[in-house]
Amino acid sequence: MSAGSVRALLGLGSNLGDRDANIRRAVALLTAREDVDLVTLSEIVTTEPVGGPPQDDFRNGAALVETTLDAHALLTALLATERDVGRRRDGPRWGPRVVDVDLLLFGDAVLDDPDLTVPHPRMAERRFVLGPAAEVAPDMRHPTLGRTVRELLEALS
Repeated sequence: MSAGSVRALLGLGSNLGDRDANIRRAVALLTAREDVDLVTLSEIVTTEPVGGPPQDDFRNGAALVETTLDAHALLTALLATERDVGRRRDGPRWGPRVVDVDLLLFGDAVLDDPDLTVPHPRMAERRFVLGPAAEVAPDMRHPTLGRTVRELLEALS
């Protein structure tokens, strides 16, 4: 990737249809773009849903990407990718979904506006996020907590 690229950590999840295929398709669509390169993809693991209505288990993973997009443009690309894989946003909040692609960290950026909050506000509390994230970016630092992804995961143990 060219100069000016940023490493971004993405959280991935699915609990409808072929969950693993949904996640892999989202990663493939996203990284088929010229402005997003896959650095590494975690193992995809089964996790129980947290919050929301009763629903099936999730498959979750994480991806580390390099991008020349800014954070808002990357979010737009993530939302388009979710739509392309088949996600609809007309169900209950935290309900079942074909695919979910969350922007967890964007370099050392700290953003808090109506459309985007980075770092992801709940990532440090969620083992289903931090487990896969620690596999692909253990030394990536949470810019407001000052701890690495690995340290955040260990703090949950």
